[in-house]
Amino acid sequence: MYNKEIKAILSLIILSFSVYLFSNGEIGYGILVLLVMGLVVLSIFKDERILRAFYYLRKNDMQKAEAVLQKIKHPEKLIKSQEAYFNYLNGLVLSQTQMNKAEKFFKRALNIGLRSDTDRAVAKLNLAGLAMSRRRKREATALLTEVKKLDKHNMLDDQLKMMKQQMKRI
Repeated sequence: MYNKEIKAILSLIILSFSVYLFSNGEIGYGILVLLVMGLVVLSIFKDERILRAFYYLRKNDMQKAEAVLQKIKHPEKLIKSQEAYFNYLNGLVLSQTQMNKAEKFFKRALNIGLRSDTDRAVAKLNLAGLAMSRRRKREATALLTEVKKLDKHNMLDDQLKMMKQQMKRI
């Protein structure tokens, strides 16, 4: 509940211990303790559960990713970018089974703001697929053109071609 506050207090305690070590001439240990403090401060800005969910998605283990995401009880208390990625990951996990819930999560993630253009492109590609499955061709084509603009590294070319082929059947 007070996760960020506890980590901030812990980092201040570690910083004071590091200053104590520096003042006693233990420079090597002081630097080591500063590195530990850096990890604690980093964990304030990067939620480890979200990183673990990304890991499980890379391994294509949707059940474990979903279980990790369900452990986050109050996503609104996360930093905004983490909240966006929480919604994005939930959308990816649910896109396999529950399309309506996945659409809500993708839209929420896009509204909050995903940092990466590729992540925004993947979210919009999934939304385009949902629009096509509901026979909303105009919305799907608009989303696909946005995906093409966002995909600067051409990582989604195969999916775009496949979606355009399916679009011709509608």
